Amino acid sequence: MKPRQSNFWKVFAIPTVIAVLSAAGLFAALLGDGVWDSLSWVGLGIPAVLALRGLLQRR
Repeated sequence: MKPRQSNFWKVFAIPTVIAVLSAAGLFAALLGDGVWDSLSWVGLGIPAVLALRGLLQRR
């Protein structure tokens, strides 16, 4: 009998990336203006777009 392989990263890889992007976007928004604003838009925009895509595909 083979030991079962862990499905941990198969399950939590994408949510972890989304969480890191969101945290980086929030942190960038607190740091300053200029380039930091752009980084915060990207960091918070990508998770929002992914959420909308997931909601719209269900319909």
